[in-house]
Amino acid sequence: MERLSIIFLTLLTTLLSPGIKAQGYYAANISPDSGTPASTIFLMPNVYPAVVLEGDTVACMWLKDFIKYSPLTFRNTKDQIAYTRLVRDVKKTLPYAKEIAAIILETYEYMETLPNDKERQKHLNRMEKYLMDQYTPKMKKLTRSQGQLLMKLVDRETNSSSYHIIDAFMGSFKAWSYNLFAGMFGNSLKTRYNPFGEDRVTERVCVLVEQGAV
Repeated sequence: MERLSIIFLTLLTTLLSPGIKAQGYYAANISPDSGTPASTIFLMPNVYPAVVLEGDTVACMWLKDFIKYSPLTFRNTKDQIAYTRLVRDVKKTLPYAKEIAAIILETYEYMETLPNDKERQKHLNRMEKYLMDQYTPKMKKLTRSQGQLLMKLVDRETNSSSYHIIDAFMGSFKAWSYNLFAGMFGNSLKTRYNPFGEDRVTERVCVLVEQGAV
């Protein structure tokens, strides 16, 4: 478990489908059976149910919520520059936060299926090599402020602070020790993400980035 936490600490320092064009279907529609309006339409790269309305084939799909924000008004140039920098940093760190969240969830679920500690350790060894090779060069390119933002965005994606995640895998003492070490550099692994308070502007930027609006 110690190695997993080390991997996670290393990771701390958009799953949007490709756009579908209006004429992007590549297979003939399957005619509906008699008595039912349902058919199938093939839209690259997905397959959706469809109905035929007055001779037109209409795909049926779920659309994600779209959030519309009012334009921001900046008090001065300094605030505008800070917002522009935040947009840049979120674009850089949010994909990492989503990847880290997926790795944490996948690792936790897979570890639960392994029969004993020996098999769990073997799995951690494989994960360690992959993650170190894949992410260490990327994490080294983050600035201090981007690293702090990444920890908050991991909380956003997992609803758990870095402290809680380490505590879950390694225990309270290790979590306390790592947090004490982080405090020497002005950080805290217990820092939580508050989208309705101090992080409301960050949440706005995250949503806009996820919607492809910035």
